[in-house]
Parts: sequence; C-alpha cells; structure tokens
Amino acid sequence: MTEAAPHPVAPAAVVARVPTERGSRYLQQLAKHWSHKFEVVFTPTEATIPLPFGLCELKADDGGIDIRLSPQPDADVERFRTVVADHLQRFGHREILVFDWREA
Repeated sequence: MTEAAPHPVAPAAVVARVPTERGSRYLQQLAKHWSHKFEVVFTPTEATIPLPFGLCELKADDGGIDIRLSPQPDADVERFRTVVADHLQRFGHREILVFDWREA
C-alpha cells in the first residue's frame, strides 16, 4: 500500500514589492474591481481584500506597491500570487510590473 504524498502547507505569508509611480491608482482600481464580489476595505494608500485563497493586503507609496498575501492553509500559493499579479498588471497595462515574491 502506498502512502499519499503530503499536501504542501502554504507559508504564513508571501510578500512582494512592485515598483511603480502609479501604485495608488492601481491599488484603488484593484480594490474597486474586487469590491463587487468581496468585502474590500480601502483608502488611496491601503487595501485589505479577503479572497478565496486568503487575505490580500496592499500598501501604496510614491515608489510602488507592497503586497502581502496571507494564504489559507490549503491554498495554492502560486495561483494566489498569479491571480493578484495578473489583475494588477491588467490595470498597469502601460508598464511592465515586476513582482519580487518571497516568503515573509
């Protein structure tokens, strides 16, 4: 009898710094976009977005956006990062956004 491989445990959090001069604009666009489906709380510089994968927190300043993803224990972290990055890139279509994801 073969044992099933253990399900990978999601890290407590993953973070990224995204350099852009339009951080507040992108943060607000993303927050408004997801506020139609989720209980989003946001200001021009901060957003908290509860997603099915876990909690997404954003902070914008003049130099970029700081992102913190706190995944659910069984979340697909790679998919979580991809969903957030793809959505932000859609709003930042005039520039290529770079995400330096790392465990917190």
